[in-house]
Amino acid sequence: MDVRARVGYMGRSRLIRILVAVALSIPIGAVPASASTALTADDGARVVATTRVDARTLDLTIDSPALGRTGKVRLLLPPDFARRAHERWPVLYLLHGCCDDYTSWTRSTDVATLTSRTDVMVVTPEAGAVGFYSNWWNGGAGGPPAWETFHLTEVRQIIERGYRASDRRAVAGLSMGGFGALSYAARHPHMFRAAASYSGVLNPTGDPQNLLKLVGYFAPDPLALWGDPVRQAAVWNAHDPTVRAPDLRGMPVYVSSGNGQPGPLDKPGTGFDPNERAIEGYTMAFVDRAHAAHVRVTTDFYGPGTHDWPYWQRALHRSYDLLMCAIGARRAGA
Repeated sequence: MDVRARVGYMGRSRLIRILVAVALSIPIGAVPASASTALTADDGARVVATTRVDARTLDLTIDSPALGRTGKVRLLLPPDFARRAHERWPVLYLLHGCCDDYTSWTRSTDVATLTSRTDVMVVTPEAGAVGFYSNWWNGGAGGPPAWETFHLTEVRQIIERGYRASDRRAVAGLSMGGFGALSYAARHPHMFRAAASYSGVLNPTGDPQNLLKLVGYFAPDPLALWGDPVRQAAVWNAHDPTVRAPDLRGMPVYVSSGNGQPGPLDKPGTGFDPNERAIEGYTMAFVDRAHAAHVRVTTDFYGPGTHDWPYWQRALHRSYDLLMCAIGARRAGA
């Protein structure tokens, strides 16, 4: 090969390497939403902005008919996402708790490190301060916010069409998100292969006034969520994981909670937590109903522990193998 040919060859090779590197560094969702029908759901929900947070983390802004506004979703991509460009990935939906947002799992736990050795896509969607993973009743009129439709139709279709998510799904969440994980899994049989709740509000019909009080801190009309717990008892029951426990048969379920006493992961001086104590009661009611219905439920009633992140991170670690096994997630690079 003469010098000019060699230089030309080296130049082309370098250009190819640069182009490949650029292509691999840009997620599918970085193209303008108008240029890709893959980033659109059946009802017209579409990605209108994509922000790369770091090498594996993308934030999507979705124009959502279900919400009547834009909604946010964080994607934690599998470690091999770029290298295996045609593969579809098992998915773990992680649901946040009350008064928090879609960034909370990556902000407050080591989920990025935990999943860095597993080929799983993690999806952490916005759910409102007290959205309770529901299409709100709104006096019987329905309409925004329709969180269930946003998550299980709009977000699901967009990540499956535009980001190569597969239909091998697991769902987990904390507190309000623990409710959401088990409620979604029960209300949509066969959509998820496993579900986990960490300090979840799993029996809202057992203490409706407490739930309405919580919703009332953020919404002018707490009855807009599911209506009156007596007159609209059917709506409440339709969302309650304890009532719907028989619908979880056939999948592994994991639940955990503390008893509200200060525990080994709490800071010195932490006092008794009545919220976690109440949640232990809700979780026990769910477990009793699940056992009676022959649901495969793994329990972790770990005793002392408050309603706080160190316990939810530990619960994620303890339930991780169960969740990954159910969706067939492989070790990265395998």
